[in-house]
Amino acid sequence: MSELMDLRHGFTQDDLDDRGILVGQVDNARVAVVAVSDQIHAIGASCTHYHGNLDQGIFDGTCLRCPLHHARYDLLTGEPTAPAFAAVAVYDIVADGDRFRVTGKRPAAPHPQSSDTHDVVIVGGGGAAFAAADRLRRRGHLGRVVMISDDTRPAYDRPNVSKDYLAGEAPDEWMPLASDEDLSHRGIEVLTGESVTAIDREGAQVVLESGARIGYDSLLLATGAEPIRLSVPGAERGHLLRTMDDADRVITAAAQARTAVVVGAGFIGLEVAASLRKRGLEVTVVALEAEPLEAVMGPELGAAIRADHEANGVRFRMGSSIVRVEDEAVFIDDGSSIPADLVVIGIGVQPRTTLAAEAGLDVDDGVLVDNRLRSSDPAILAAGDVARFPHGDERIRIEHWVVAERQGQVAADIILGADTVYADVPFFWSVHFDVRIRFVGYAGGHDERTIVGDLGSDGAVFFRRQGQIVAVATVGRDRLALEAELALEEGDQKSLERMAAG
Repeated sequence: MSELMDLRHGFTQDDLDDRGILVGQVDNARVAVVAVSDQIHAIGASCTHYHGNLDQGIFDGTCLRCPLHHARYDLLTGEPTAPAFAAVAVYDIVADGDRFRVTGKRPAAPHPQSSDTHDVVIVGGGGAAFAAADRLRRRGHLGRVVMISDDTRPAYDRPNVSKDYLAGEAPDEWMPLASDEDLSHRGIEVLTGESVTAIDREGAQVVLESGARIGYDSLLLATGAEPIRLSVPGAERGHLLRTMDDADRVITAAAQARTAVVVGAGFIGLEVAASLRKRGLEVTVVALEAEPLEAVMGPELGAAIRADHEANGVRFRMGSSIVRVEDEAVFIDDGSSIPADLVVIGIGVQPRTTLAAEAGLDVDDGVLVDNRLRSSDPAILAAGDVARFPHGDERIRIEHWVVAERQGQVAADIILGADTVYADVPFFWSVHFDVRIRFVGYAGGHDERTIVGDLGSDGAVFFRRQGQIVAVATVGRDRLALEAELALEEGDQKSLERMAAG
């Protein structure tokens, strides 16, 4: 870090770039200086999620936004917004004429204290569930907080299950969102390997498989989604992938395999294909569509992702369907077979709504919620993959990790009485060998696409619906993704059109 300016020795406003940002170091830590009107601020410049350089992101007037996974950090407090959960340091600055010096870290501000002592039960153990529990404690909630999950492990970084973890590049210790000790210290009760079988709305209790009951004042359903099973002979030989336990089973099978077939060319299927290829297996992807991800992102970006996979040895049988799975091969609809010591099925997921439906809540491809994530029972909220929420003039359900976490945070705020609505611009990322995608917005029902640059390495797709840009996908243009996200939040079509002009 010796090439960075030592901010203790001083700097001037002329040292800041045209965004009003300067990155330097203080005691061997990266620190970002940000000018806001006539004020100079300094906060830690390394994202606490995956160590992205915040100075390479953007400042939106309140927060520095990370270019990797779009975590946000409040400039005044260092407090994060998902997918980050740990704050960055805030630094003191003194002025000496036209020079400024960073003098050291400011003591962390204490979290607020709430007088609210009501009991909150969260059904689920994924991103939405953890984010809600974390936010409740960060906001000083004093009541009971219980997370109940049928997963065998506390909340972990689920996107990595099909990426680095499956590829063998992320060790177990990278995965938890918080340690057992931290959860216990903060008074978050976590029941793993437990199933909620019923909601007693009249008695305000959830019923566990064991018959035990836990009372609630507020209930958050974060039950997520489950993989769709393939309905062909022998499909039970294939592996589904949702949890770390699923990934461990695939890893064990991969160690004894030479060939693999991945059924499905969506994000999970393609990430699994890349991960198994990195483990040295011969991998073939079989899918119905003409190009990977075509229905979601259009054929142009799908073709670029396919080319990247093919350059790394992945084979594709597009426009094909599986008709039978046997011990060492799969058979497809043209009568041919593909060698397969290992089969992984990734043809999509469906929301886990049985619990809500049996409790009499309004359900239609998800738990129907309002813009405050409240179900048809105001004491019950839903967040994450299971929630179908208002978006413009329609209701949508989005299966993205950051969306789930931010909905969990908003749900916690609502539970604590905040007059908050969920109105975030959806964001997700996906990694495919050399192609790293950032996607902001919602492209469902788009009727036009504008391609800028080379989608294999440095480009973008702008998705329009009825003439308006509603979503942007980028490859190699991380800052553009942040700028597009901000413009979508603000409804700034002029800025989006300038971006689309290249």
